[in-house]
Amino acid sequence: MAETHLPSTTLLCIFVLFGSALVVVESAIGVNWGTVSLHKLSPSTVVDLLRENNIKKVKLFDADPGALRALMGSGIEVMVGIPNELLAVLSTSTTASDLWVGQNVSRFMGKAGVNIKYIAVGNEPFLTTYSGQFQSYIIPALMNLQQSLARGNLEGTVKLVVPCNADAYESSLPSQGAFRPELTQIMTQLVSFLNSNDSPFVVNIYPFLSLYGNTDFPQDYAFFEGTNHPVADGTNVYYNAFDGNFDTLVAALSKIGYGQMPIVIGEVGWPTDGAISANLTAAKAFNQGLIYHILSNKGTPLRPAVPPMDIYLFSLLDEGAKNVLPGTFERHWGIFSFDGQAKYQLKLGLGGGLLKNAKDVQYLPSRWCVADPSRDLSGVANHFRLACSVADCTTLNYGGSCNEIGAKGNISYAFNSYYQLQKQNSQSCDFDGLGMVTFLDPSVGDCRFLVGVTDSNSPGFGLYCRWVIVWLMIYWGVWILVM
Repeated sequence: MAETHLPSTTLLCIFVLFGSALVVVESAIGVNWGTVSLHKLSPSTVVDLLRENNIKKVKLFDADPGALRALMGSGIEVMVGIPNELLAVLSTSTTASDLWVGQNVSRFMGKAGVNIKYIAVGNEPFLTTYSGQFQSYIIPALMNLQQSLARGNLEGTVKLVVPCNADAYESSLPSQGAFRPELTQIMTQLVSFLNSNDSPFVVNIYPFLSLYGNTDFPQDYAFFEGTNHPVADGTNVYYNAFDGNFDTLVAALSKIGYGQMPIVIGEVGWPTDGAISANLTAAKAFNQGLIYHILSNKGTPLRPAVPPMDIYLFSLLDEGAKNVLPGTFERHWGIFSFDGQAKYQLKLGLGGGLLKNAKDVQYLPSRWCVADPSRDLSGVANHFRLACSVADCTTLNYGGSCNEIGAKGNISYAFNSYYQLQKQNSQSCDFDGLGMVTFLDPSVGDCRFLVGVTDSNSPGFGLYCRWVIVWLMIYWGVWILVM
């Protein structure tokens, strides 16, 4: 997405101290497993969810040791990620890259280990809003990491990729696609590197954002069910935004001499809440249409019968702690809710079954915190703001599933969200006497008042911190072993 999925653990640690010819293969449907959550399922529960749904590819935004340990022996193909904030040190220090590969890749691989296929070096580092701050680090970091993989006897087994946002290229028509002028040189270097190492180009495509950000964007063009607004490009006609965007990238790659570069869709999806057009019906229509479109092997006008190598749906689970600066829908991309329950009926394959829910999820007791109907709520504003500054209240926004439950309903929703986040601590439902605990579910229609889960957060924080500190010490020239 437009934001960097930097784990909170990293921030805390910092604070504390293919060849030239296309190879036609069957596309696979994977998922992004993001962990910027308020209520986290245990990694083992998530991996069980993946296996139960026959999801064989997963993309992470970091290399959390708890998630990787849970993935050991699963056979699931994994893409681990390096946050943008680590690119600087990895670009300047081979010792740092050796450490990163050793701690986050090598030690988890081997017999009955993790099937790590890709390392995502940064996340959308060329995004326009970053103003080029990560641009100079990419190629040196790739070079250092490639050498580290070679030293670890992983060269060829683990591929380096750089997930790019679709704003890296531009055009009024797909056939005229080109990388942004300021990126042409580095993109040529990047794609040359990828090509020489048989790695695909990874791109994130979001038709929802095109619709969300442009009132003139034809809604039916965002989906796969036909449109009254097709885009004619010479003899080619585009009936959905995904194909148009994909072929714009194909044209851009062709302009720099790599028109046959294999392409992986690193992120694609549709949110279910928090904004107009973000709802269950639209998300199901988009994701199911996309899956059938990809698996039909129709390809696109510029690549007929050659669909993307793989696509990774964004995302597996809702992430209630994500930054909402891009929009309040950011916390609602999951095909499953935070507790691993399927939001809508979806088939991940042409002949497969519907999504299966997570099993053995441990919930807090069935009780909720609501506004006391006997009390005067005129002074509740500060309590409401406090609750929503800590918990997630984005479903109350215009277009959200809880937008029409009334003022008292809004207050109760905020109180309960905070109460569940505090593990139902009795004092967290006080709000100066304005709150009360109820054993009757206050959910209304599509507006769900959640009950928290007791599953603990991912382990491995201490180890993760130590290695971040090691990287920082190397970066600052302080050669002290922290082990």
